[in-house]
Formats: sequence, C-alpha cells, structure tokens
Amino acid sequence: MEAAQDVGGATVRSVVELNVGGVFYTTSLSTLTGEGDSNLAGMFGEKSSVERDAKGKYFLDRDGVLFRYVLDFLRNKALVLPEGFRERERLRQEAKFFGLPGLEKAVIEHAELPAIGKRPPGYITVGYRGSFAFGRDGLADVKFRKLSRILVCGRVALCRDVFGETLNESRDPDHGMSDRYTSRFFLKHNFIEQAFDMLQEQGFRLAGSCGSGTAGGSTEQLKPGVDAEENRWNHYNEFVFVRE
Repeated sequence: MEAAQDVGGATVRSVVELNVGGVFYTTSLSTLTGEGDSNLAGMFGEKSSVERDAKGKYFLDRDGVLFRYVLDFLRNKALVLPEGFRERERLRQEAKFFGLPGLEKAVIEHAELPAIGKRPPGYITVGYRGSFAFGRDGLADVKFRKLSRILVCGRVALCRDVFGETLNESRDPDHGMSDRYTSRFFLKHNFIEQAFDMLQEQGFRLAGSCGSGTAGGSTEQLKPGVDAEENRWNHYNEFVFVRE
C-alpha cells in the first residue's frame, strides 16, 4: 500500500510530482523530507501547505533548472556539478532558501577547489571575422558590429574547461580525445566580450593580438545577398591568451 501523509489538509503520496519554476520533476517524499530540519522538509510537513498548479503538481516558485542539483544532493548526499558550471552563487542561494546547510557548504567548497589546486597552464587563441552592417544609405547608416563566428584554438581539455557549454565542437572531427590540439572549435554565441570575460575568470591574460583586412578588390564578384559596402570593411582579428 502506498504511503502518504497530510500536508495542510491534503494528502501527499510517497511519489511526488513537482512544478519548480515551470520545470517538472518526479521524486519521492522520502527524498524531499530526507533532511528533517530543512525548509524543504517543512514545506511537506504537517504544518505547511504547498500550492498546486492547474495540473495538480506541487508548485515551488524557485529556479527549476538548478533544482536538479538540490534533488541530486538529497539523493546522493554529495554535490556533483558539470564541467564549466558557472551558477554556483545562484545554487548557493537555492540551498539557503531550502534550508540545506550541507548543500550550501558543498557549493562553497566546490568554488574553492580551483584556488586550492594549481590550474594547468596553456595558451588559447580566439579569433573572429567581422564587418559592420550597413543600411541602404551606406556609411550614413552604420547599424552595428557584425561577427560571423568566434573561433577557438588550443588544447581541447583547456578549451572545454574555459568555455564549457558555450563551446561548439560540431566541426571538429576527433570527438572524445581531450589530450590533443584543435583549431576547429567555435562558440555558440557571437559576443567577443563574453569570451574575454570567461577567459579572465579562468586566470588567463592577453598575451598578444593581430588584425588584418580580408576584403578583396573592388572588381571581386560578390555572392548574391552580400552587401558591397560591408564587404569593404571585412576584417579578421586574433587574440592570444595565456595562463602561466
């Protein structure tokens, strides 16, 4: 017979369906109440009530994506974060809200790990081809800086560590091998300053840079849809970063 308990006059079954900030989870009541002194356990205790959404799921108005790590910690009593995870402070706030000091401590310790162990040195080169998007009035109507793609070159393991989930490896033929070098990675976004921020956060500094124009002559046959004025301003820049 399935176990149940009352929550604010309603019966909570041993298998609980949750809606956390729009993200759905199914877990056990014993997992949610595993830390008996936590706020999360109190939400499903006898003196507290949890609202339900239109589909009858228990609704928690918190970060639904980060809640997966809360559940994992409650299940395994350990914190395992993916490589390149960059929301430690937000996860710590979630741990604090749910009254889970063990999780909060684990998040803090995880953030301190890079400072304890020496991070491997190396070089990463970031390059991009860009132009300026012009309107129909030419130079009088310059719209914005236009980047086609941000390229990343370097040792595979180092690039993955720095750029995490923002790294696109779809054009690299040798998937799975981390102890090698590649010049075929690129980023999933076109914000060069975001790439610089991520490098700076990982202890890299700019060692050198270069740039050049890439446009052909004025008689060059352009592809259909390519603006001649924009083509004149094509340029390529590379930035070399180092961590010692």
